[in-house]
Amino acid sequence: MDSRRPCVVIVGAGFGGLAAAKSLKRAPVDVVVVDRENYHLFQPLVYQVAMAELAGTDISASIRAVLSKQRNTRVLLGEVTGIDLDRRQIATQDGAIDYDYLIVAGGTRPNYFGKDGWDRIAPSPKGLDAALEIRRRVLFAFEEAEALANDSSLRRRLLEFVIVGGGPTGVEFAGALAELSRRGLARDFRRIDPSSAKVHIVEGGPHLLAGFPEDLSRRAAEQLAGLGVIIHTGQRVTELDANGVTLSGGDRLDAATIIWAAGVKTVALADMLPGPHDRDGRVPVQPDLSIPGHPEAFVIGDMAHFEQEGKALPGLSPVAMQEGRAVARSIVRTLRGEAREPFRYFDKGMLATIGRSRAVGVVGRVHFSGFIAWAVWAVVHIFYLIGFRNRLFVALQWLWSWLTQNHAARIITGLEHPLPSLQQRLQASEPTPRALSS
Repeated sequence: MDSRRPCVVIVGAGFGGLAAAKSLKRAPVDVVVVDRENYHLFQPLVYQVAMAELAGTDISASIRAVLSKQRNTRVLLGEVTGIDLDRRQIATQDGAIDYDYLIVAGGTRPNYFGKDGWDRIAPSPKGLDAALEIRRRVLFAFEEAEALANDSSLRRRLLEFVIVGGGPTGVEFAGALAELSRRGLARDFRRIDPSSAKVHIVEGGPHLLAGFPEDLSRRAAEQLAGLGVIIHTGQRVTELDANGVTLSGGDRLDAATIIWAAGVKTVALADMLPGPHDRDGRVPVQPDLSIPGHPEAFVIGDMAHFEQEGKALPGLSPVAMQEGRAVARSIVRTLRGEAREPFRYFDKGMLATIGRSRAVGVVGRVHFSGFIAWAVWAVVHIFYLIGFRNRLFVALQWLWSWLTQNHAARIITGLEHPLPSLQQRLQASEPTPRALSS
């Protein structure tokens, strides 16, 4: 790397950060990619790791390996602890890094809306570790139900699952969990019937998939209902504990396993940047995606609040990738002395899968659902996976799963830190008897 060339620091190697780094491959700059993980994760398929459909290595790739052929790029494993826009410097636990241009693409984290402790009870599928923890809890629930098959009350609670949030992530989880119980585990147990498991999805809005056209939302609900998923719309979770949830309508859903898919907010990195942020913590940016007053610093992806046609762009991977490429072009144009072009997002459509041969999609004015939508969804996701190995392995695994209805990754990890049994949780939730006064 040439110290005389401008240095571009990219914080975060998600979809946006990687797209920016790759687009700068032949630019006359040195690129430094900083991430607290050493791998890029294909977040849209994390739910399939949690539902034992895929292994974690199938949807992740080493950042160093992905960028190994870029001679102008180096990768640093580290946590960014501070950003000084005036000094053009970021701080990490290993020291400061100076930059000429900065691209912040830190992504998001689960949003529990200020409810302390809910994250320990209801994990959210943001990241590989969280996906493996959800898989552990789901599979452990079936194992414990098998062990307690003679106790109908405990067995029923163990085979009740609640997913909070009816967006694409929640819908995908609900469909995958229903299929896992009805098909994937159908022949694995002797004392219980896995297909008797009940999957609930709770959505505060009037319908599922709020960002989709209403007719597709309705079709998604119909397809979920066909899998046996119980849908609760217009209801919010007001109380949540280790034994279930209470809804705003007063209903109580007793469940041993709760999955949180109700919302996200920006990572703490956003708090290091100046100016007012929106309610989700996103940073408002200029038409070229730069921070107001700092044309050398950009925010992209889920951290950026960018409005187009009066609406903020959603936190989707295509948005992040297009923004990453646009920022790279802006840096190159600036180095050439040319004016920057305003960013314009090209909407290629939206897709959400609901299960085997079930999905909904919209491209322009065309709405489609069922097997065709599922096939399009599968092709698109394989295309955007990082690395030929991952594309090949996922395609083969999906083909095998489709033909045999078998989930190959049904392993429970983390047994050195055992989960408390349902009996222990019920005992812990009972009020302590008060001593009688003499």
